[in-house]
Amino acid sequence: MIAIRSATAADAEALAALRWEFRGRRDPTPESESDFLARCVPWMRSRLEAGSVWRVWVVEDDRRVVGQIWLQIFEKLPNPNGEGQCHGYVSNLYVQPASRGSVGGQLLDAALNYAKAQGADRVLLWPSPRSVTLYERRGFTRQSEVFELKL
Repeated sequence: MIAIRSATAADAEALAALRWEFRGRRDPTPESESDFLARCVPWMRSRLEAGSVWRVWVVEDDRRVVGQIWLQIFEKLPNPNGEGQCHGYVSNLYVQPASRGSVGGQLLDAALNYAKAQGADRVLLWPSPRSVTLYERRGFTRQSEVFELKL
């Protein structure tokens, strides 16, 4: 049975393993899977504690975590033009291939509904090539006004 719920610190190991599956297997990596997990699990566990700026949802298939989405709401400086006071940043939307279908969209909807409830005026993300159509179906568009400096 498929279920979507908020993640807890107890999910950190499963989420880190999914992160490796999503990103570590896609491109060559400078660290081993075990080194990555040793670094990622504590990071995720601390971000899943109360008071964190991150919100995370998981999809479970028969009580096994098979997908995730991360959302961070970040403040903007007050603006006199009526814009909202915060944005949302979505990251790491991933569902294992055997469990895909509509659940990626359901995870995205959970994050977008939360962002809207928090007063976010827009949500930003960097899509993988495969995920572009999912985001376009939810109304996302490509913008060219963002400047980036890689440090």
